[in-house]
Amino acid sequence: MKVSAVVLVLVAFQAAAAVVHATAPGTPTVGYYNGKCNCSVEGIVRDTVKAALDADITKGAALVRLFFHDCFVRDCDGSVLLDPTNANPYPEKTSGANIGLRGFDVIDTIKANLESACPNTVSCADILAFAARDASRYLSNGGIDYAVPAGRLDGVVSSATDAENNLPGSTFDVSKLIANFAAKGFTPEELVILSGAHSVGRAHCSSFRDRLSAPSGEINPYFRDNVLAKDCGAGGDPTVENNIRDQNATALGNLTSYTVPASGGASLDNSYYVNNLNNLVLFHSDWAIVGSNATLRHVHEYADNGTLWNLDFADALVKLGKLSMPPGSAGEIRKTCRATNY
Repeated sequence: MKVSAVVLVLVAFQAAAAVVHATAPGTPTVGYYNGKCNCSVEGIVRDTVKAALDADITKGAALVRLFFHDCFVRDCDGSVLLDPTNANPYPEKTSGANIGLRGFDVIDTIKANLESACPNTVSCADILAFAARDASRYLSNGGIDYAVPAGRLDGVVSSATDAENNLPGSTFDVSKLIANFAAKGFTPEELVILSGAHSVGRAHCSSFRDRLSAPSGEINPYFRDNVLAKDCGAGGDPTVENNIRDQNATALGNLTSYTVPASGGASLDNSYYVNNLNNLVLFHSDWAIVGSNATLRHVHEYADNGTLWNLDFADALVKLGKLSMPPGSAGEIRKTCRATNY
């Protein structure tokens, strides 16, 4: 090839990249990558997630949380994945609202595998959506499964302030929670449904330290004084399992009689609702949803019917994944999920 031809190719490639960067996000559709790659995009994501969770199952809850924390800020644009830079030292992941976010390494591995098989095609935002679905399926032993609409673009804006202003706080009361979710188009029932993800994962003591002085009507006093206070009383900011069945059985004492066994090995299940009705949850925002008839009736509903929760949680994640970037936003297909292309 002549030098002039090489230059023309490079110019054309750069122009195409600029067009991708300037593209407005479209509406995600199921099967978006069919025919776009000589590989199974979703198969690569699924296999990579399974390998990661086989090695460290705690990464499953991390991936589900990562997806929620991405979509609830600038909607589902992968902005939570961006690292600090000199130009932007405080992206979303540096926010206190995102304390303890994990799973970035799994997303990095998925992206590297996809770039090797099908370069410049699959967005990090779509990877997050696929990975959350696959982690949910894994953690629920197949009870939660759904088709994922795709075709998102990666955002180029990420701000810790946006995260702090949009993510629900662990100390919110029920009225603030309902308003926070309504701002994203979710009903009180969907607030209850998505809160069920707290059947898995861990939380920093700083996120629920207010519960150590909560009245006995809001939290089981033995759980407060003999479990959480001891876990969080040694200084620092350690993490505690969200679900009492995953906590130290010796420390729980007679509270072990309240634990809900993981049916069929499924850890992402409706046990959160049973725990909540027994005042055995970590966050004030968890307990708060039993304080309003608009939400309490759904806590009872899902405590009694785990299969229904599986189905409704899947539907809620699909709806969450349809939150689109703010009007006027442009996006790209990042080469790496931790940085924009420019």
